[in-house]
Amino acid sequence: MKKQSNLLSSFLITIFMLGFHSGCSSQEGGSSSQKTDRKPVAAGRFYSSDSAELKGDLEALFQSAQPRTMKDVIAIIVPHAGYVFSGGVAASGYNQIDPGKQYDNVFVIASSHTASFMGASIYNKGDYITPLGTVPVNIELANDLIKSDPVFSFNPDADRTEHSVEVQVPFLQYHLKKPFKLVPIVLGTQSEKTCERIAKLLKPYLGGNNLFIISSDFSHYPAYRDAITADKATCDAIVHGDPAGLAQFLDDYRIKNVSNLVTNLCGWTSVTTLLYMIAGDPSRKLSPVEYKNSGDSKYGDKQQVVGYWAIALTQVIPQTSSSPTFEFSHQEKAILLKIARNTIEQYIPEHRLPKIDTTGFTPNLKLHAGAFVTLKENGNLRGCIGRFTSDIPLYEVIQEMAVASSTQDTRFSPVRQEEIKDLEIEISVLSPMKRIYSPDEIILGKHGIYIKQGWSSGTFLPQVATETGWDKEDFLGHCSRDKAGIGWDGWKSAELYIYEALVFSEKEVSGGKD
Repeated sequence: MKKQSNLLSSFLITIFMLGFHSGCSSQEGGSSSQKTDRKPVAAGRFYSSDSAELKGDLEALFQSAQPRTMKDVIAIIVPHAGYVFSGGVAASGYNQIDPGKQYDNVFVIASSHTASFMGASIYNKGDYITPLGTVPVNIELANDLIKSDPVFSFNPDADRTEHSVEVQVPFLQYHLKKPFKLVPIVLGTQSEKTCERIAKLLKPYLGGNNLFIISSDFSHYPAYRDAITADKATCDAIVHGDPAGLAQFLDDYRIKNVSNLVTNLCGWTSVTTLLYMIAGDPSRKLSPVEYKNSGDSKYGDKQQVVGYWAIALTQVIPQTSSSPTFEFSHQEKAILLKIARNTIEQYIPEHRLPKIDTTGFTPNLKLHAGAFVTLKENGNLRGCIGRFTSDIPLYEVIQEMAVASSTQDTRFSPVRQEEIKDLEIEISVLSPMKRIYSPDEIILGKHGIYIKQGWSSGTFLPQVATETGWDKEDFLGHCSRDKAGIGWDGWKSAELYIYEALVFSEKEVSGGKD
């Protein structure tokens, strides 16, 4: 890698040790009617202010980054620290983006480090300047968003000394080969409800020819090994895609009182906003790309570190072909149920996943298939979470969903240790979804349904119709209104999918609890 300048290195080390949170004195901006380009404030501190040196640094970062392994990336979560600390992880995240795709707008969402205010500030005063040149801001779109809801505004204090949007821009300038417009958004809120409100307004822009960059570092200032543990747990909570689950996780981790751990996720409001944008949509998938922390840099020590993850959000196209018939043996069902129970029994009290011995596992147990884990207590639903598709083996899906259904179903409080013995576990292994064009194709008790209209979606497993005694109209109406949120008759103009599920429970499979 090209040698960093002494000036850059010393500034970055100083900024790292201060945690990037020190404020600067404010200065008056131009009048609201005057176009004022946003000049760099982090150049020379977080990255080189020399254009040639900056290009060389970026070239070296991308050369050593993780190669592109994902398709249809619509958003990434990447760090915003000094490039000598987090630049490699950030480059790995950007590497997942198709550099040749034409993006009309790139939304950069970051949480404020220097000002606290209600809602979100959108820069609409001019373009963004870095040592690599000028990036046009979509001022018209920024103004439209500001007019659309009071939660959006332009707050000069949010932008004056903030680095978390700016440090992303040179990566975009270097990596994207076609011109784009920037939509810079800084969140000042500390309210989860406000994040949900912002997400609802931004959700129509997610996907298509728009790209979202979520700017956030992870753990702040624990020791090296503690950071690795904390950051892995935080990443796991994020990729489940449940904003309420992430909030609960962050609250639970806070009371662990890990030495020197100030926060698990400095940009939690930005990440939460993204999760609200994709909540309940199985066609959106979050996948980890790379992890490091500042202790991995030659400029950092291992006593107090900052963690960095790159995570990519992809658009998953539902499979529409009919699935082959699959059957599971009694033993295979018992193994999956035992994995689910062992996971819950260990994770609830210890927040630790048991290791799975895969010796002798059959192909069915390693199948890449979606699955739901349902928990019942005294015959009543206690939790149910699943996923439709999977790029990991089924036994790992069951373990993940066992944790999610017991701790992250927002309809219920997390399962307590004393409740575990009373839980009945049920597993539904799913076939790929098939698009249908008439409700006549639905066979009650055999088919689950997935209803999608625009950004709204909902599903019912096949057994719901049997357990409730609903007819087809009720099955569709309740799913449309109660799960997808598009009204009782909304399914009539929505996309309809069906899938089958192989359903088995501990009650039916002898030895499932052993």
